[in-house]
Amino acid sequence: MECPNQTAPTEFILAGLQYPKELKVPLLLFLLFMYILTLSGNSLILWVVVSSSQLHKPMYWFLCHLSILDMAFSSVVVPKAIAGFTPGGKIISLGECMTQLFLFHFIGCAESLLYTLMAYDRFIAICKPLQYSNIMNWRTCLILSLGTVIGGCLNSMAETILTFRLPFGQRNLVDYIFCDIPAVLKLACADTRLNEMVTLVDIGLVAMTCFLLILTSYVYIVAAILRIKSSEGRRRAFSTCTAHITVVGIYYIPVVFHYLRPASQDSMDGVVCMLYTTVTPFLNPVIYTLRNKDIKLAVVKQWRKSPA
Repeated sequence: MECPNQTAPTEFILAGLQYPKELKVPLLLFLLFMYILTLSGNSLILWVVVSSSQLHKPMYWFLCHLSILDMAFSSVVVPKAIAGFTPGGKIISLGECMTQLFLFHFIGCAESLLYTLMAYDRFIAICKPLQYSNIMNWRTCLILSLGTVIGGCLNSMAETILTFRLPFGQRNLVDYIFCDIPAVLKLACADTRLNEMVTLVDIGLVAMTCFLLILTSYVYIVAAILRIKSSEGRRRAFSTCTAHITVVGIYYIPVVFHYLRPASQDSMDGVVCMLYTTVTPFLNPVIYTLRNKDIKLAVVKQWRKSPA
């Protein structure tokens, strides 16, 4: 696409969510309420795990990592979406747009890698329990956690550079709720087919590789659980895994819907995006708290220890 004026814009305008006028206040209150609950729920997980010595285990170390990423993931999109309800709140500078795009894909990639590590942790715990403490020591956990951060950073950096190296014209309306790659590419004054292919392959490769590794881990995990003779033992083993399986499903389904469909331009994309940036980060601590007996007991214990 050729543009008559290829001077890059200094700011963009986010189209935001499309909604009837009568839903403006309810939708604003909903986003604000969910964002507060997301920060509160994940902060609770961090506080309980750090404060409870019985939870100082690799499984809960990764859960703390997930809580931090969830709060960051929601914070990248939701506050700006809330600001979009105010006059001038939809304007975003070029630097803010680049930062938002980078952080969104950085955190998204890091979460995909983290879910894979959490599946690997459960695989070692259930399939190789006698070797667990040697394999999943704190040094290994720290290296693996840093690996998710570095991997996400490098992946997102490449995507951000490929996107913003393109020339842009005077058009500056981003037809989406935040600066995401497909929406920003529509404003470029150049052939973006290579960028679209790289984005599809990159996100698809990361998502499918992580998903297949998680699936493979759980095939071995289920086989190992079925060999446990005690029904109580099987129940406890399944209980520690179902929470992780649930949040993986909640995370991957919207990602597949949005990014891995050809020429995704569905009007529901904005709604789906709000689902996995608003609802999913809120549900993760709820699911882990309700499905994990150790966390529930630790919450009660810390609550009782708190000053009245």
